[in-house]
Amino acid sequence: MDPTALFVLASASPRRKDLLAQLGLRFTVAAADIDETPMAGEIARNYVHRLAVEKARTVATRHPDAWVLAADTTVALGSELLGKPRDAAEAREMLTRLSGQVHEVFTGIAVAGRAQASEVVRTQVTFRALSPEEIAWYADTGEPLDKAGAYAIQGKGGFLVQGIDGSPTNVVGLPLGETLALLGRVGVPLPWPGGRR
Repeated sequence: MDPTALFVLASASPRRKDLLAQLGLRFTVAAADIDETPMAGEIARNYVHRLAVEKARTVATRHPDAWVLAADTTVALGSELLGKPRDAAEAREMLTRLSGQVHEVFTGIAVAGRAQASEVVRTQVTFRALSPEEIAWYADTGEPLDKAGAYAIQGKGGFLVQGIDGSPTNVVGLPLGETLALLGRVGVPLPWPGGRR
């Protein structure tokens, strides 16, 4: 059996699926259904780590012979976590607050099942100063509605961003360099000859 068939992505995110598939990794998808409510006073780094580990372990119970990869991403503006907006009005509110500011994107990545490993990746993002018209137009495109922080850097929302310090794919939802290093450390076969670290 091809060992890559034993690699499971515990996420329903089409962005994470596409990022992994672009690298030639073979995997199946089995999303985890967990409560993603932040705990009282929980900081962004701890929040995404906890959820990634919980997602990986939840799916690993159904796939005990597999490597299970999970991830969770959130946007932090200071100490406040900005999740996915409920509607266009909340998207406009989030974008207004992010306008002209530096915020942080945190992604927790975790492997469970055949091996256990996890880490958190942080990227700083600087937004342009946005006009009310730009914010309203972007919110009304519908793109922000399933994105933490109400924007997609890989889509129309790329125009919002002035600068990035750290992994660009972390802002999309899966820091590829760090994820591949983590997978290699736990023994997942990577798509190049001798692809383990």
